[in-house]
Amino acid sequence: MNNIRNFCIIAHIDHGKSTLADRLLEFTNTVAGKEMQAQVLDNMDLERERGITIKSHAIQMNYRLNGEEYIFNLIDTPGHVDFSYEVSRSIAACEGALLIVDATQGIQAQTISNLYMAIEHDLEIIPVMNKMDMDSAMPEEVEDQIVELLGCKPEEIIRASGKTGMGVDEILEAIVLRVPAPKGDPEAPLQCLIFDSVFNSFRGIIAYFKIENGTINKGDLVKFVNTEKEYYAEEIGILKLDMSPTKTLSAGNVGYIISGIKTSKEVKVGDTITHVKRPCTKSIEGFQEVKPMVFAGVYPIETEDFEDLRASIEKLQLNDASLTFEAESSVALGFGFRCGFLGMLHMEIIQERLEREFDMSVITTVPNVSYKVYTKKDELIEVHNPAGLPDIVMIDRIEEPYIRASIITRTEYIGQIMTLCLGKRGELIKQDYISGNRMELIYDLPLGEIVFDFYDRLKSISKGYASFDYHTNGYRPSKLVKLDILLNGEPVDALSSLIHVDNAVSLGRRMCEKLKELIPRQQFDIAIQGAIGAKIIARETIKAVRKDVTAKCYGGDITRKRKLLEKQKKGKKRMKQIGSVEVPQKAFLAVLKLD
Repeated sequence: MNNIRNFCIIAHIDHGKSTLADRLLEFTNTVAGKEMQAQVLDNMDLERERGITIKSHAIQMNYRLNGEEYIFNLIDTPGHVDFSYEVSRSIAACEGALLIVDATQGIQAQTISNLYMAIEHDLEIIPVMNKMDMDSAMPEEVEDQIVELLGCKPEEIIRASGKTGMGVDEILEAIVLRVPAPKGDPEAPLQCLIFDSVFNSFRGIIAYFKIENGTINKGDLVKFVNTEKEYYAEEIGILKLDMSPTKTLSAGNVGYIISGIKTSKEVKVGDTITHVKRPCTKSIEGFQEVKPMVFAGVYPIETEDFEDLRASIEKLQLNDASLTFEAESSVALGFGFRCGFLGMLHMEIIQERLEREFDMSVITTVPNVSYKVYTKKDELIEVHNPAGLPDIVMIDRIEEPYIRASIITRTEYIGQIMTLCLGKRGELIKQDYISGNRMELIYDLPLGEIVFDFYDRLKSISKGYASFDYHTNGYRPSKLVKLDILLNGEPVDALSSLIHVDNAVSLGRRMCEKLKELIPRQQFDIAIQGAIGAKIIARETIKAVRKDVTAKCYGGDITRKRKLLEKQKKGKKRMKQIGSVEVPQKAFLAVLKLD
C-alpha cells in the first residue's frame, strides 16, 4: 500500500490537463505506439471535436523510482465550470492533485475554485507551470501568482510542457515524494466509495470505486449500503486503457466492479460497497448532492418515442450523475421530461449525447432557473417551469436564486465588464488587484440573468481573457412576471418564461420579431402576441399566403372582383378557426440566442 499514489489533475479550461496526462502515460509506458493519440483519455467523439474534457477519466500507471515499483492512479478532470461536479467526485477519490497553470495565461477563476475544492479535502497540491515551450510564456509573473495563491516556495513549482514532454520526469518524481500513500487498513471490514459508473449493454452497469478499507475478492457477496441491494462480484479489476480483471483488490486501490446490475436506480454515485458477511459500521461520507442550476423541458419529436427517451436519459444519468430529470407534459409538445442541468454548456452536451449515443431527436424548451413562490397563505412552492406558477392573485412574493461570481480579467476590460454586469442587475461586492494588470471582481448576480448569453458576451468583451466562476448564494425577493407568447390567441406553453419586470417588454418584442422570421407563412394571417397576464405588450402579424383570385377578371364591373374577394375572405376566416400553427424546432432554440 505504501507504493500506491492516487492523484488527479485540476486546472482552468485549456491549460493543458489532457495533453500533460498524455505525456505521463507515455513516460510510464502505459500507452504504447499505435494506441497513442492526442487526448488519449478523452474517449468521446464530442470531447475530441470540441477539445474539452466532459468526463473525468481514471487510469492506472506503473512507475519505477530508485529500484522500487509504484502504482499511480490518475484521474484527469474537466476544466469547465459546468462540469465542476465531475471534479468534486474525482477529488474525493484522491490524496493529491496536480494544479496546472498555463504559463501564458496565469491563474484564472476556475483554477482558484478547483484549488479550494482540493484544499477542503486535504489534498497535497503539486503546482505545475505548463506550456513553458511557448514564446508568450511569462514564467516569473505566473510564478509570483502561484506563490501568492498557495503560499509555497518558488522552487516547489515544476516547470513543464505537455507538448514537448519537458519536466514530466520531475512531475512523476514529485508525485512519489510529495503525495501521501493512501491510509486504510486492508484487514478491516470492506469500505469502497463509488465515484463513477458507466452502462455497458452486454455486462450491465460497471461501477468505479476507491477502496478506503478492507479487501475485495472476485466472487464475494457484496452489498451497496444506500440501496441495500446484494450482488456477487462477478468481475473486479483495475482501470488501464481498457479494463483488466484481477482476483483481489485491497485498501488504497482504485478499480471497477461488474455484478450484472441492470437497472440504473440501483447504483448511486457516492454510495458505499461492503461485504454482506462482515459489513462496515458506517458508510463513507460521499460528496454533496448536486444542485442543478438550469431547467429545461426535453421532449421527443415523435410522441411514441417517450419510453425510449426515458431509457436513454436513465443510461446517460449513470454516466453523468449531475443530470436530474422528472416527467412532465406540455400542451404544445406532448409528454417529455423536465431536466436539470449545471449550465448551458452542460445542456448542449446532453442534447448532443442523446442524439449521438442513443439516436434520440429531441426538442428542448426555453431554459429557466427554479424560483421560490410564497403564496398569501404562506405556503412555499418551488417552480421549475413557468406553467407551474400559481394564479397571480394568490402570490405574495417570488424569490429568485442569486450567485456569487468571481471574474478575473485584465484591467483594460474592467469598464465593459462592469457595464455588462450592471445590465444583468449585478451588485459589485469587491474588487482586488491580483497582480500587475489583473483584477478580480466579485459580483452578486441573479442566476436567471446569466443563464443565456452572459458567458459568451463576457468572453467576447474581454477577447477571451476574462475567466468566470460561480457558486450559489441563496434566494432574494424579486419583481418577476410571467411572459406568455400567444399564436392566434392560443398560449404556447413551451415558449413562456418568468422574467424581471424591467426586461419583460423588450424581451416580448424581440421574441415576437424573431418568431415572425421563423414561423412559416400559412394560408391565413397569424397573430403573434407577447402578453403579461391579460395585457398585450407586443404584436407581430405573419401575413397570409394568398392566391390572386381576381387574376381571371379582365376589365368588367368592379362588383365581379368584389364578389370573388368576399368569397375568399370567408374561406380564410373558416381556415383560421380550424387551422393550427406549427412552431419549428429552430424557433425554440432561436429564443435563446436573441441578441
